[in-house]
Amino acid sequence: MSNSAPDSSDKLAPVPDPGVDAHVHVMPDGLMQAIRGALDDAAGWTFDHPTAPDAIEDRLAAAGVERFFALPYAHKPGIATELNEWVLEQAADSERAIPFATVHGDDDVEAVVSTAVDAGARGLKFQCPVQGCGPADPRLDPAFELATAHDLPIVFHAGTAPMFEESPHVGADQFESFLESYPDVRVCAAHMGAYEVDAFLAFARDYENVYLDTTVAMASVAPAVIDFDPATISDDVLEELSASIMYGSDYPNIPYPYAREREHLLSRSLSPETRRDLFGRTAERFLGE
Repeated sequence: MSNSAPDSSDKLAPVPDPGVDAHVHVMPDGLMQAIRGALDDAAGWTFDHPTAPDAIEDRLAAAGVERFFALPYAHKPGIATELNEWVLEQAADSERAIPFATVHGDDDVEAVVSTAVDAGARGLKFQCPVQGCGPADPRLDPAFELATAHDLPIVFHAGTAPMFEESPHVGADQFESFLESYPDVRVCAAHMGAYEVDAFLAFARDYENVYLDTTVAMASVAPAVIDFDPATISDDVLEELSASIMYGSDYPNIPYPYAREREHLLSRSLSPETRRDLFGRTAERFLGE
């Protein structure tokens, strides 16, 4: 599945202010191409969206995105420090990028994260099954402790979708272990926690520090792309939990036009308050703003 860019249909579906995309990947081209190759091998996905930071920013700006989380992740030890530096440099030249940092479980976790925090990282990102370390991994405790000390939010790919049901590093039990150990850290389960959506929605109800992002799971093409139907999450749930749910896209690593990511949400009969939460205000709360 591929798209042609730019996708003019984005202009027909404006998002409410402040227009935040809480899940965008900004990484050096070589790493981005390796990630795309792995996704193509595993799922048959192909990609047409640009990967250069300025092109990503231009594309999102054209779609009405005022700010976005720039999320890296380190798939092996030894690359996180340089990767974090690169992301922070790109963000310094950007009007929209909010830089996050990452670390691998086999790195000197405290040193890597401390360096990134001192340089201006606004949060931490872990692609748990790819990185081989998750929310219950004691190797990451120094990172979680620094997040507590510096009031930094964390984004985890904590669910089993789309191809990680056998991974020991994801799942509701792992995420709950983190919540019990770090109750003061604002933490987001990406992709609505799919495929354990009900469990992650329950976490959002029960814990004030738990957030979810809509990335891919609430796209109109999610049934074909990840075998999840966004219609199973009702309008009532989105209204109830709008202060805990934020829009994200996975751009530019999505095998479909950017408009498909948000058109299902925009087609819902949601209140203006809920729309403003989903498309911006919840992300601002997650950042601690």
